Amino acid sequence: MLAMTMCTATFAAESLAPLGAYTSLERRHWAFRPRAHPVIPKFSESADQNWATTPLDAFILARLKKEVLQPSAPADRATLIRRVCFDLVGLPPSPAEVASFVTDRSPDAWKNLVERLLASPHYGEHWGQHWLDVVRFSETDGFEYDTHRHDAWRYRDYVIRAFNNDKPYDRFLLEQLAGDEIAPQEDEDLIAAGFNRLGPLRKNAGNQEVASSRNEVLTEMTNIVGSALLGVTLGCARCHDHKFDPFRQSDYYRLQAYFAAVHDRDVPKFTPEEQAGWKAQAEPVEREMKQLRQAMKHAKDEERAEFEKKLEDLEDRMPPPLPALFSVADDPEKRTAIHLLARGDYRNQGDAVGMRPPGVLLPESAPELPADTGDPRTSLAKWIVDPQNPLTARVMVNRIWQYHFGRGIVATPNDFGRMGERPTHPELLDYLANEFVASGYSVKHIHRLILGSNTYRQSSAVPEKSAGLEKDPDNKLLWRFNRRRLDAEEIRDAMLAVAGNLNPEAGGPSLMVPIEKELVNALYKPSQWQVERQPPRSRRAQRTFTASYSGFQGALRRRCFPIRTHCPRQPFRPAPQQCALPTQARGQHLVPGASGYGPVGENRYRATKALPV
Repeated sequence: MLAMTMCTATFAAESLAPLGAYTSLERRHWAFRPRAHPVIPKFSESADQNWATTPLDAFILARLKKEVLQPSAPADRATLIRRVCFDLVGLPPSPAEVASFVTDRSPDAWKNLVERLLASPHYGEHWGQHWLDVVRFSETDGFEYDTHRHDAWRYRDYVIRAFNNDKPYDRFLLEQLAGDEIAPQEDEDLIAAGFNRLGPLRKNAGNQEVASSRNEVLTEMTNIVGSALLGVTLGCARCHDHKFDPFRQSDYYRLQAYFAAVHDRDVPKFTPEEQAGWKAQAEPVEREMKQLRQAMKHAKDEERAEFEKKLEDLEDRMPPPLPALFSVADDPEKRTAIHLLARGDYRNQGDAVGMRPPGVLLPESAPELPADTGDPRTSLAKWIVDPQNPLTARVMVNRIWQYHFGRGIVATPNDFGRMGERPTHPELLDYLANEFVASGYSVKHIHRLILGSNTYRQSSAVPEKSAGLEKDPDNKLLWRFNRRRLDAEEIRDAMLAVAGNLNPEAGGPSLMVPIEKELVNALYKPSQWQVERQPPRSRRAQRTFTASYSGFQGALRRRCFPIRTHCPRQPFRPAPQQCALPTQARGQHLVPGASGYGPVGENRYRATKALPV
């Protein structure tokens, strides 16, 4: 168990919720136990020794042999380069790159290809998007008003830089949870702390500080720590003790207490001259709006609609907001008192609680921190990234595995609890997690381990008569490589790439692209959807505007594709384009153009087809 040094909390006269008690059976659940240090399997037969060239392969092969299964033959080199290019950078290789790799018989050809892709700036764009999906990144508030978050794009660029630079994962989490506490003068850390603002924000007549909205904000901050960072359904303990996992309702609110003092903060990044210019444009409009609001107080009911329309027109005349950093800050004067809430209702307050991680992951009777502890989120972040934490490293390496193989070692990446799937290869999961920690939390190190294995380089072909199909039809044991359909971003970007039209420009504000008028009109304020007259629309899909509103999400980022969800499991529904794409990777005849790709029509289309990766 994780050892912690905490001081005992002292509270006022209000009743203090007792610490939860946990049975030995609850503590023995596989995900809550310390990571093991498994022995790497060894083999006596020469064929097995030749195949299991890495520890990863050894764990996979040992499990296959237990079920009397054999791994598949290696994939051909043209398939391999397409597979790894889409996996690491989300783009297809050019015909010249395919030809070069196919004819390169040097022993380091594969290794050199992997290193080149890991060094590509497109790697951070592609893998950064995976993280943005996990933490439900959006550039609007959601709910009815769905107001734009004009500077949220800075967080997206921070994530892309972090993956490109292979920022240690422990530092990556520390900056996001508590960047404003650990380095309040550093822009990078302040931007990272915007992680705490990514949840939807309900605005009631423009006021988001009412008690119900504050409760929703704290709920979002708490739930994402459980699902994204710890891989557990901690949010199920908001209204009552968790029905399946050993998380008490008091655990939930003790975790929420770490966020009690945090509030939104936009850090100004403009000069006095820019501010003066903005005021010169804004003040006349604001005066008109003030006069109009005064007049509305005495308006008749039938006149109010007309006044509201005039107010909206005036709001449209306001100049764009000045640049700022999308961040947060602790405000002890505005700290929310955290209590147990009956059925999660902020009006039904029970006993008070202090700060404490989930008790099942702590030594028995570990005390809680007092409510006025300084830098509370730093304390939480350090506990999460502690090398002895049984969940953090397992959860992240499982996500990396999932994006490479289409299924995690734990098939429910957000639920390592009793209702989630058990790991198919628990020793392999712990081996990878140990490697992750030992490497200094290097994500690229895990990529190299996976991509360097024979498991990854297997063919996805399925023989007509196969023992694997009978014993393991879902391929959980990886006796072959899983085919996968390309997602919407990959299809869009691949079409632009093979046409020679992909704009490599990186960074900066997101682009609003033209979409159906019906979707724009569905917004509370349609005028906020401003498409630039001459936008570089051929930039990568990760650079397009991400809206909370589900209709926009599907239209903007994944047109005609079902939006991604952040449930423990996501149902899969193929889109019409996916159904239409051929499933074989052969027969590509492209004429190289200026970008290495070629010409027009069906050849462009062929290069994007869903390959048997």
